Amino acid sequence: MPAKLSKYTIGQIVRHRIFPFRGVIFDVDPEFANSEEWYEAIPAEVRPRKDQPFYHLLAENAQTTYVAYVSEQNLLPDDENGPIRHPMVTEMFNGIVAGRYQLKPARAN
Repeated sequence: MPAKLSKYTIGQIVRHRIFPFRGVIFDVDPEFANSEEWYEAIPAEVRPRKDQPFYHLLAENAQTTYVAYVSEQNLLPDDENGPIRHPMVTEMFNGIVAGRYQLKPARAN
C-alpha cells in the first residue's frame, strides 16, 4: 500500500477539531507510531484510525504548553495564525513567515 500524503506540514499552525488547543507541527508520522497503551487509553467512541498521518505538535491551551500527538482527522488549520507560546518553539523554528513557522536548518532532515 503506498504511503499516504499528509494534509499538513512541519511548521504549520493547526488546532484540534474537538479539544480546545492549538499548536505547531514539528514532526509527522505517515501512520500511527505510538504505543498500543496510548492508543487504547483513548475512549473507543473517539479513537482515531491508525492508517492516517499522525502529527507531533508543540501545543498550547489556555492553561499550559505541552507536546501532543494528534491524528490528521482531528486537526484543522488554525485561523488565528498567531504565535505559539510553547517554550521549545524558539529552539526548533526561526519565526513565522506567511502564517507558517520556518524550521531552523539544523532541524531539517
